[in-house]
Amino acid sequence: MALLIQGVVVVLLIGLVVVILVSKWPGDGSTGQVASGTSATAPASSSDGSGASSGGGASSGQKILKLADHPILQDPSAGLQNIVCVLPDWESTEAGAQAFFTAATRCLNQAWGPFLEYYHLPFVPPTLHFPSGTSFQTACGNIAVGVATAAYYCDNNLYVPFKGLQIEQYGDNPGVYLALIAHEYGHHVQEVAGMMDAVWQQIYQAGQLSPIGLDLARRKELQAQCFSGMFLGAVVDRGGSVTHEMYAKAWRDQDTRGDNTSGSHDHGTNAHYATWWRTGAQFNRIAKCNTFSAPAADVS
Repeated sequence: MALLIQGVVVVLLIGLVVVILVSKWPGDGSTGQVASGTSATAPASSSDGSGASSGGGASSGQKILKLADHPILQDPSAGLQNIVCVLPDWESTEAGAQAFFTAATRCLNQAWGPFLEYYHLPFVPPTLHFPSGTSFQTACGNIAVGVATAAYYCDNNLYVPFKGLQIEQYGDNPGVYLALIAHEYGHHVQEVAGMMDAVWQQIYQAGQLSPIGLDLARRKELQAQCFSGMFLGAVVDRGGSVTHEMYAKAWRDQDTRGDNTSGSHDHGTNAHYATWWRTGAQFNRIAKCNTFSAPAADVS
């Protein structure tokens, strides 16, 4: 697994393993659920899709450097507003991927921007990058693209290298790619809220490869999984481009990701990677994404 161990960088792992599904999912005749509740806390979006709110600039407020007791995690009824997300058809080309991820990021801004602004957090849309080649430079250092890596988040920047998407393996599966960018955007939510700074302070203090440091890293990654699920649950079957089939494929794909696939210990097992994503997707309640208060056995 390619992980940078300086600065704030997050890698989402791509891979396939043969697993037995232990949870039901929608779209296969089972009783898997789709989140249908809207937020009882955050107001409806006023975004035009280009940013967090009209104008798309930064909002006032300050980060809150807390984890389990962070204010956005305390209201059991708070979730994302259901929105209509319009995406272009997926095309397995660099230009097609760029168009898809650009539109997806607009939808993510529209969903998460008003939510974060409601809590007076300094929201600003992340900058999206499409590196070419086998490596690229970021504020977190030089990043090598390999078959085990798909996308990066670093300091308000989202990087989606085409060569990391494994198009030859995943093909025409836009739900999988939407969950991918939603996971990375989940790290942006953590960044804006202040949780990213708070968790890295503790990771550095404990040591990145120490048991405590790895536990914190897993909690950070699994929360981004839950945030990714929240987004897809909020946009599926709302009259836009996110269909039930896309959602179901993203649901099933989560079993293929995690530390069992990568051989690492900092993202969570494949089972936990899937469980936290599905929790977000089913309930669309941010309090259920409080991985930092979860028992250690649920974030291993």
